[in-house]
Amino acid sequence: MLSNGWSWRAGGIAVCVLLLGPGSACKRPEPARQAATVLPDTGLRTPESALWDPAGGVYLVSNINGSPLAKDDNGFISRLDVMGRPLLWRWINGADTNVALHAPKGMAIRSDTLFVADIDVVRMFLRTTGAPIGERPVPGATFLNDVAVGPDGTVYVTDSGFRADSAGMVPSGTDAVWRFGANGVAEPVSRGASLGGPNGILAERDGLTVVSFGSGAVYRLDAIGRRTDLPAPPQGGLDGVVRTGDGSLLVSSWAGKAVYRLRSVVGPWTVAVDSVESPADIGWNGERGELAIPLFNANKIVIRQVR
Repeated sequence: MLSNGWSWRAGGIAVCVLLLGPGSACKRPEPARQAATVLPDTGLRTPESALWDPAGGVYLVSNINGSPLAKDDNGFISRLDVMGRPLLWRWINGADTNVALHAPKGMAIRSDTLFVADIDVVRMFLRTTGAPIGERPVPGATFLNDVAVGPDGTVYVTDSGFRADSAGMVPSGTDAVWRFGANGVAEPVSRGASLGGPNGILAERDGLTVVSFGSGAVYRLDAIGRRTDLPAPPQGGLDGVVRTGDGSLLVSSWAGKAVYRLRSVVGPWTVAVDSVESPADIGWNGERGELAIPLFNANKIVIRQVR
């Protein structure tokens, strides 16, 4: 999660980002179904997260549209069809007078509520219309990143613990995993630099799976924050995490330019998708066995079948 000219250095990994300029109108892919659908010229702007909405039959894509830390109210969420073609580029638009949306990142859906991480608050919108319906602040947060909803409806969000200074992106020390109680108030599940810049999160019945951008670790957290490490993927800069129908974990890696697959808790990791630059927060369409991968630096979405 970086933007024009930012340099992010953490855990020995340096990522320098230079975004491509805006493209032209979207080109429709060939009618025949292909293993990969790449939209070369789109209205996406720093796409950070892709989420499949099974009830709506659409992909939602969050667009930072600038700095990941700037409260510039120009972020937006796009609505794409199952093939990745645009339905509305700016379905939810921070530029609208009734919408606040600065640098949207991870998203999750509970019933008809869409939750979106936005720097230091989690914003809520109607899944059906995109209308804003509230927000949940996270006191002290600096880089809210991914959102997940557990089977019991509990909402979780990660804080990757970064802030901006003259050198670029530097650690803020706010690394944490938060959950919202029944009253909507944020409470920590786990906090501290040992979390390694927690990024993607997956909430399941038996706990949380978290992937780290900074340390390249993958670990489980139980309800009181006790940690169990899983095998580390071949390379780090980890961003998104999803689980497929066969129980595999899929994790995107900036350093590896890949999406890795873990079929068993003892490993090994294998490559599910290769040759993807700056793969951000991935979205899984279980109905078609397809993975949507935002290419953060290229303003594109790639959709790949994963078997």
